[in-house]
Amino acid sequence: MNEALARRKLLGILSGSWVAQGVYALVRLGVPDLMADGPVHVGDLAHRCGADPRALGRLLRALALTGLFTRPAPDTYGLTPTTELLRADVPGSVRLNALMQGDEVFRSFAEIMHTLRTGRPAFEAVYGRPFYDYLGDNPEAAAVFNESMGDQRPPEALAGCDLSAARIVVDVGGGNGSLLVELLERYPDLQGVLLELPDAAAAARAKLAEAGLAGRSACVEGSFFDGVPDGGDVYTLARVLHNWNDDNAVAILRRVHAVLPPHGRVIVLEEFLPEEADPAGRSAAGLVDLLMLVTLEGRDRTEHEYRELLGKAGFEVVTARAGVLEARVA
Repeated sequence: MNEALARRKLLGILSGSWVAQGVYALVRLGVPDLMADGPVHVGDLAHRCGADPRALGRLLRALALTGLFTRPAPDTYGLTPTTELLRADVPGSVRLNALMQGDEVFRSFAEIMHTLRTGRPAFEAVYGRPFYDYLGDNPEAAAVFNESMGDQRPPEALAGCDLSAARIVVDVGGGNGSLLVELLERYPDLQGVLLELPDAAAAARAKLAEAGLAGRSACVEGSFFDGVPDGGDVYTLARVLHNWNDDNAVAILRRVHAVLPPHGRVIVLEEFLPEEADPAGRSAAGLVDLLMLVTLEGRDRTEHEYRELLGKAGFEVVTARAGVLEARVA
């Protein structure tokens, strides 16, 4: 790559937050939803969302020039297949994720120097308390977080897990119930239990009822640090352990170990960091680890590191594939 191309690439990276925050602002105003029926004149958009028409027009023009919006006529803008996903009412919507990224996450990254100097999450310096304590005091932020996490599709690695012989699956820290819905729909004879904090458990209860699965499921309110429901023969931990430091991750696994029957399994679903940095095999896992660095105490890990956590908690890994470890009591 010559110097001019390298410079252009680097400047594009450095200005990436401008685009991201521009998208966030449009989502916060509800602009993508106002474009659901097709392109709209900026004057009409500004009137309907309460924005200054000149400022809104300049932002939409800039994002249209990046390819994120169409401009079929002067001062008239519409959605592309990509920005359709910013609407609230489409499958796979990332609207809530955009809101979370533009608020708490953006402000945390603005204070990344605090993390680099102290080793502590910048989130705590910005908001004065750890991430989950903040969510406990801010129901609106908690709802956005829980729903944005639930909007993520169940990990692809889940497809390789065979639960045909299981009777009861317990989803530990199961968010708004998306993964449990997936499992109960796939296995008609399976019963499900979800453990979550009250707000998330309420959202999961509603999602399971909407899917017609209320009769085959139960949502238990509580913290996995205090204990997990017994009676399951499969326990799932999907995108849970990477939120916590090693000691707390082992503590969570030990809570599962305490109730897992001899024939039971624990299934850990995470995106593994590559063992070695390989520019040819790029992975987004490293960027997610940066998110953990500035917002939470946790971190992403390699498969080997997750194996070590399971071993410290008294488990033996019996199956390993990309993104999944299945273990039994050692």
